[in-house]
Amino acid sequence: MAEAGAKVKSMFVHPIKSCRGISLSEAPLSSTGFRWDRQWVVVNSKGRACTQRVHPKLALVEVELPKDAFAMGWKPNKSSYLVIRAPGMDELKVSLCRPSQTCDGVLVWEWSGSALDEGDEASKWFTNYLGKPSRLVRFNEELETRPVDPNYAPGFRVMFSDGYPFLLASQGSLDSLNERLMEPVTINRFRPNILVDGCEPFSEDLWKEIKIDSLTFHGVKLCSRCKIPTINQETAVLTSEPTETLVKFRSGKVLRPGQKGQGAVYFGQNMVCQDLHEGNGNGKVIKLGDPVFVIKTFSSYDETST
Repeated sequence: MAEAGAKVKSMFVHPIKSCRGISLSEAPLSSTGFRWDRQWVVVNSKGRACTQRVHPKLALVEVELPKDAFAMGWKPNKSSYLVIRAPGMDELKVSLCRPSQTCDGVLVWEWSGSALDEGDEASKWFTNYLGKPSRLVRFNEELETRPVDPNYAPGFRVMFSDGYPFLLASQGSLDSLNERLMEPVTINRFRPNILVDGCEPFSEDLWKEIKIDSLTFHGVKLCSRCKIPTINQETAVLTSEPTETLVKFRSGKVLRPGQKGQGAVYFGQNMVCQDLHEGNGNGKVIKLGDPVFVIKTFSSYDETST
């Protein structure tokens, strides 16, 4: 195999959609991405997902899982909890054992279905924190499937991610952006699962196929960014950057003139793991420092999908 084009620098899971992530040294794969990633979501009184787009203060909600939760074959017991903390709030403990109550009419973008309801205590906690009726629900893997857009990655599925199992970005891309900013931003503005280092800035945009250690990943769609990168993840304060700067050199108008998505700005590459599609990836683990081998690339931005 060719020499590694990069290596894994950091990995993150975000157990509750739009809340803070957890940095990992080892990340086990599941059929929907990294284990525990976006397994929970806060919903409003109409069942629609609450995100930082509407509730920036979700950025301040810290989430903790048992250390063993990322070990191969680990299963929760009655003393296993998801621990949730936020400024001005008492600590909330949510059992990791499967709840019995369900919540119908959960809406995440185009998808709707039932989810597992984490109960009244969690509902009261998030209702008090957000100031609006809210419930915490868990993806119901036994009854529900949320497919990835078949136009980009047929046969793959996610839980409550926006759309894809993995988001990959590079340290070089972040450094290149920060060179243009008055105040640098950290990678948590972009909420990736995998951060790689050692490659040229934005080279990940053109990665069609890579291997991380022995696992095969395909780049299926450039990640167009919403307002969340403009939210300071330490203060929940909304600013104009880095989007204002990204527009100048990372917009569709600049990268793909004449094609769709002219007004969008892009940072990171949405990816799927082929081994999961073939049923060989469950239980596999990615570790910090794992080599990233670039197997196939797109010849230009015109070949990429947006």
